Amino acid sequence: MNRSTCWKRRNPAESSLPAGPRPLASEFGKGAILAGLLVGLTLAVSAGAGAKGGELVISIIAPNKTSVVARQRLTGYLQRAGCEAEVVIGDEPAGAGLVYRPGIPPPGEVPQLVSVNRLGKLPQPAWISRRTAGVRSLSELEGRDLAIISGTDPVGRRLPLEALAEAGVVPARDQLYETGDYSSSLGLVLHNNTHAAASEAGFVDEMLEPNDLVVIWAGEPFTSGGWYRGTGWDLAGVLCEDALAAMKRSDDRQIFAVFPEWVHGFIRPEGLDSEEVSK
Repeated sequence: MNRSTCWKRRNPAESSLPAGPRPLASEFGKGAILAGLLVGLTLAVSAGAGAKGGELVISIIAPNKTSVVARQRLTGYLQRAGCEAEVVIGDEPAGAGLVYRPGIPPPGEVPQLVSVNRLGKLPQPAWISRRTAGVRSLSELEGRDLAIISGTDPVGRRLPLEALAEAGVVPARDQLYETGDYSSSLGLVLHNNTHAAASEAGFVDEMLEPNDLVVIWAGEPFTSGGWYRGTGWDLAGVLCEDALAAMKRSDDRQIFAVFPEWVHGFIRPEGLDSEEVSK
């Protein structure tokens, strides 16, 4: 088998600021004026905690910590939208106002914006194969070479492997090939290097017919990745949230290079179909 160098074998386990001081009545003494100024200053400092230079800190938790181009382009985009923010890519800094966290939301936490696929829907993990392979069910992937996506995104790794296990298929170590993104995973199938590839249903949708590919299995839609409010958030962050909700991968792919490849944009949960929200 002609194995591409884009993969490697891996183990399958795995409050807005208050308005300015009101005019004080002439009968107020200097002490009252000073006290009022001190209170206003305290509130302003408290509201801006975590920000740097008066800007909201926006953090994207992503493995690619050197995404200078993505950071610069996102900063410029936000500024044009009226959002003054310092963008940090990598680990989450203390005092961040908005944070993009990949994966399933922790218990009790609700993202302000959720990641959606090319179809504007929540992601669906999927297994894809060539139509000519004749695969009709997951059980027929027993003993076959398979492609999965590296990293912590459950869409392209954990959930597809769990679906295989439920079908009684546990791939051997040398049957799994790990790729860096969803396009490379599909590439292994298209070049006949693997029998099937993990993917996301919305991401692959427009590629099925032209490439004679079929969906063997698709899981339920679920929330994976979203924007959360951090300790440094204030009402100015609403403008930034609106700007992020207006972004689309097709508008600037360099910005979206730091997100999982299936992520096409972000939407407030209330904007999703009620059927999706219930899942």
